[in-house]
Amino acid sequence: MIRFGARLRAAVDKFGPLCVGIDPHASLLISWGLTDDVDGLARFSEIAVEALAGRVAVVKPQSAFYERFASRGVAVLESTIRQLADSETMIILDVKRGDIGSTAAAYADAYLDPRSPLCADAITASPYLGFGSLRPMIDKAVVHGRGVFVLALTSNPEGAAVQRAVGIDGRTVAQVVVDESSQVNAGVTPLGDVGVVVGATIGRVGQDLTNLNGPILVPGMGAQGGRADDLRAVFGDALPAVLPSYSREVLGAGPDPVALRDAAERARDACARAISVTP
Repeated sequence: MIRFGARLRAAVDKFGPLCVGIDPHASLLISWGLTDDVDGLARFSEIAVEALAGRVAVVKPQSAFYERFASRGVAVLESTIRQLADSETMIILDVKRGDIGSTAAAYADAYLDPRSPLCADAITASPYLGFGSLRPMIDKAVVHGRGVFVLALTSNPEGAAVQRAVGIDGRTVAQVVVDESSQVNAGVTPLGDVGVVVGATIGRVGQDLTNLNGPILVPGMGAQGGRADDLRAVFGDALPAVLPSYSREVLGAGPDPVALRDAAERARDACARAISVTP
């Protein structure tokens, strides 16, 4: 079994440093000339897969936009994952789950066990019931060669009150999340299985990411305000671990698959130049 970090590194080396979010907002469905229902959702996903599978390193379906159509929407998500699994493009399922004990273990079974139709290469997770609460997900990920991206610093204004709060040891909550992730990743090569999520528009992070030894998922690029040219200033020495994530900037080029593909390539090239990685 090849570990998640090694598979991610290989995908980025082959396709370049880019993750594309598959976020079928109602407004995007309509702008693509699709209906805001399960049929429109399915067609949106089919076009995204056609354009991106085997063309970009990572895609990140947002589960909520499928869940809003209940069981039929989840069935479309399962189909999307199944189609992507046949390509070399990796899947980060954006579910932001976080719970304790047997519930956390059930989430791990749903999203990180290859027997599940919702199994992805990695998921996003919330550590705000304590980093240790994520242990069932992390353990399941390691066993099956999967990954977990833990929320550390998000761009929403409400996040700062929790994530930038300083504990009695002088560390921010976000730094504790990074440090706990680093411990899980210690000694793993070429990259650990536990990454962190850091929003593209938060400015200079003020956190020490150099010992993470794991990927840094950076959502909010492009139309949401993040710029490739700012990545070096924001992430400094941790830049080689950065995985920039674009959503509306790329999806706005649809529904033509060729236009979608071209938009993804422009985003990838801009990030590759900023990170000094040649796709």
